[in-house]
Order: sequence, then structure tokens, then C-alpha cells
Amino acid sequence: MIAARWVWLWGMAAAAVLAVILWAALTPVAAGSRDEIFEILKGTWARRMAGDKVEILPQQIRLTLGVRDILVLINRDDVPQTFGPVLMMPGQSFRLPFGVASHYQFACTAHASGQMTVIVDATPASPWTRLRWRVGTLLRSGRWP
Repeated sequence: MIAARWVWLWGMAAAAVLAVILWAALTPVAAGSRDEIFEILKGTWARRMAGDKVEILPQQIRLTLGVRDILVLINRDDVPQTFGPVLMMPGQSFRLPFGVASHYQFACTAHASGQMTVIVDATPASPWTRLRWRVGTLLRSGRWP
């Protein structure tokens, strides 16, 4: 009797896990907005000049075509910031849409190293790529996409 109950419980748990995996693989990837927003906070340049090794932006930004494929940078600092060939004055924002999956290198004054990498992944179209994308996003960000 007890063994049959355990078998039933394990069977239900396995069925639930399988249902989640099937949902993650078969459901198309969608997002409410395609923007991935990063802000350069006010006072960041002053903190850097005072010797604080503040990291404003991540070393690497990962985007996905069709899901989050527009990089939005907002300069809330008191000084201009450069991202690639663009000079953002205080209070300005910059939108950069990506249409090709690739690795991009940009000069960036808001970054401690002066460089930033943007990795744009292809749209996860097949069930396996959607499952891998969802699990990878969960592991990187700690939130389910």
C-alpha cells in the first residue's frame, strides 16, 4: 500500500516535470516589449572620479532577435557618455535595434574597461532551441522568461 502510494507520487511528479518541459519547448517565445533598458545613473562619473570602481553596465549584454532585440541606453548622469559612435548628452537616451544575430563590440565610456560586448542570439524557433533559450535565460537572470 505504501509502495503503491510512493509510485503514484513519483509518477505525478514526473508527469508535472514533463508537462513543464513540453510547455517550455512548444510554446512560442514572446515578450511584452522588445526593449532591453539600461540606465547610467546620476552621479556615476563623479563616483568613478572619486576612485569608486562602480560598474554601470554589465560586461556583456545578451539580446535575442524577436524577443529582446532593441538595446536602450538612458544617460541620467551629469556628463555626456559615449556608446560606439553615439554621444549621449545628460538626459538623452539611445535606442539601437539589432536585426542580425552576432557578437558586437562597442566602445563605451560608461563601462570601466571602455568596451562592452552585445551578443545577439537568433530567434529560438525550434522546440529544442526554445527550451535551451528558456533554461539559459533562467540560469543567467534567475527569472523565467
